[in-house]
Amino acid sequence: MRGKIMSTRSIVTASVLATAVASALSSLAFAAPLSEAAVKAAMDAGKEKCFGVALKGQNDCAAGPGTTCQGTSTVDYQGNAWKFVDGGTCASMELPGDRKGSMTELNRDLPA
Repeated sequence: MRGKIMSTRSIVTASVLATAVASALSSLAFAAPLSEAAVKAAMDAGKEKCFGVALKGQNDCAAGPGTTCQGTSTVDYQGNAWKFVDGGTCASMELPGDRKGSMTELNRDLPA
């Protein structure tokens, strides 16, 4: 009986460990920079980088302190984080609080 309990406990422990490792690896992959191929594909599809339009955690990449890349913005409309949008729409995007998107990094809505 004791061998069976240890075996079940080992299986549960291994399962928990495997889930934790998989979760950590997927988090690292998600926060990684977009590959050059992914950026080129977006640009070829008529997308443009637009700063200050992404919701918290939904940026495609970043610039400046406070973000590292995909999904790491910590503030809605964070000025130093960008998202791909349809070409020609960035500067005309209307956001809450009279904000607008920008083709260049903004000094607004930065994390404290």
